[in-house]
Amino acid sequence: MKMNHVLLAALPAVVLFSCVSPKKLREAEAKYTQLNGAYLEAQSKLRDCESASKDSANEFGRKRIAYESKIGSLADQVGMLKQNNTQVLDQLKDLSVISGSQAESIKKSLDNIGSKDNYIQGLQSAIARKDSLNMQLVMNLKGAVGDMNDQDINVKVEKGVVYIDISDKLLFKSGKYEVSDQAKVVLGKVAKVLNNQPNIEFMVEGHTDTVSFRKEQLLDNWDLSVKRATSVIRILQNQYGIAPTRMTAAGRAEYQPIADNGTDAGRAANRRTRIVILPQLDQFFKLLEKPQGQQ
Repeated sequence: MKMNHVLLAALPAVVLFSCVSPKKLREAEAKYTQLNGAYLEAQSKLRDCESASKDSANEFGRKRIAYESKIGSLADQVGMLKQNNTQVLDQLKDLSVISGSQAESIKKSLDNIGSKDNYIQGLQSAIARKDSLNMQLVMNLKGAVGDMNDQDINVKVEKGVVYIDISDKLLFKSGKYEVSDQAKVVLGKVAKVLNNQPNIEFMVEGHTDTVSFRKEQLLDNWDLSVKRATSVIRILQNQYGIAPTRMTAAGRAEYQPIADNGTDAGRAANRRTRIVILPQLDQFFKLLEKPQGQQ
């Protein structure tokens, strides 16, 4: 507006001095041209400023809308997180209630598991001690019989049971059940070890091959196997002082072979007398009751 006033004020001056010299007129025209250019430039800048302000306002409005949208989205996310946290807290509360109500039951279950584990460990320890006693017995028996041929006498442990196998040819003559003098010496060595273990009970088993046998008062292999078992027991009782309450006589005939009866060697192996150290359950449970480390 100031620029308009300046121009309006300049026009009368130009008219007033229209009669001035051409030089001054040209100077006045030049001045007018300069002022008019300045005016047009000022108007252009004013429009640019107005346009820039409008653009800035629009840009600000757009950014404001964008930020408000983003804030709204973040608010929704915060709301969802709060909801999830509430659900988790509720679940944890429920879990704590369940754990509290079942804590005693769980404790009892754990105590039972611990007791069973201790029992199993004690049982394993007792079995190990029993196996150790069996191995000691085997070593004593092998030491007592010396370097005799394993085909004549064999001491072994199978499934926790001690067996003493004595061949038929060492104990008896063919078809007989009277114990030979040589066999009595062997039985004496075995009896010495058994007498050192007064709590051990055992069974003497007679075994034959499959060849049918009948002679005088002996009806068959059953008779022969039982007669041989009772003959051995009488020797152990009467000559070596083993209590009869510790012994059992049994005849197995040919029905528990350890070799093929189709060969001479197999039949010879099957004709044997076996002393079985009987496992005593009451002794085993006594071992189980002993504290670990004791024998």
